[in-house]
Amino acid sequence: MENSQKHGFSPGKHWVDHVGEFQASDPSGAGSIVVIEQPENQYCAVTGGIMATRMKALGIKATVVGGRVRDLKELQATGLPIWARATSTVGSNAEAKAGARDVPVSIGGVPVSPGDIIFCDPLEGVVAIPRELLDQVLELMPKLTRMDEQAKEAVALGMSVTDAFKKFR
Repeated sequence: MENSQKHGFSPGKHWVDHVGEFQASDPSGAGSIVVIEQPENQYCAVTGGIMATRMKALGIKATVVGGRVRDLKELQATGLPIWARATSTVGSNAEAKAGARDVPVSIGGVPVSPGDIIFCDPLEGVVAIPRELLDQVLELMPKLTRMDEQAKEAVALGMSVTDAFKKFR
């Protein structure tokens, strides 16, 4: 018999159906981003068209997969933004099983904890910001952006990258 206390998933209920429980308990009303960590040695997809359709119906804003997805046309058709490391034609039933929920994970070597702020950019990718560092990041970003703009302008005018970095960073 499965121990639902171990991982937080009720027997007989697919992991994606639990996503709605988090949406209902989100006090910000901003919507959740599902972050999935997949073991390195698994080659199946952990998310496909059916699961993306369900997440979208439950109000999920985006999904970040430290692993593989499949059904790319279906994923795109849902309109749910999804970032993944790789693809697979093999479905999740082959070897992927839900392990735990609402726990820290590692995506590409970056720790991500429940409650972290996840910033997703369609071109640049995904950044996880620990909630307790958000104010510091918001204070620092305009300064970093300004330094980069100054360096770009200097490089465009002929300064070497090395010298521009020394001067503006």
